[in-house]
Amino acid sequence: QVQLVESGGGLVQPGGSLRLSCAASGSIFSVRNMGWYCQAPGKQRELVASITSGGSTNYADSVKGRFTISRDNAKNTVYLQMSSLKPEDTAVYYCNNGFSPIWSWGQGTQVTVSS
Repeated sequence: QVQLVESGGGLVQPGGSLRLSCAASGSIFSVRNMGWYCQAPGKQRELVASITSGGSTNYADSVKGRFTISRDNAKNTVYLQMSSLKPEDTAVYYCNNGFSPIWSWGQGTQVTVSS
């Protein structure tokens, strides 16, 4: 069973940046497709970025050019660098399997973009 711990969220002004981290326990992290999901108030959780074991990435149209997903297999950690943040990016951000969220959700990390 994989356990996930997200961190790095906070309050940031529009146009600002944040870097989220997700530490994953469990074996063979390096072969897992990993993803970042977000859930805004009143909306369904959705995938915003994913990265394969080989480092190939995919992004939702809403974050292309602004967010960058990366991973450090030695640390069992996946990151989400968020730049040019907009108020509509406000959400709780979670990590999980990038193909399908098959693992138990972590507590998530709140990102609030507001002036």
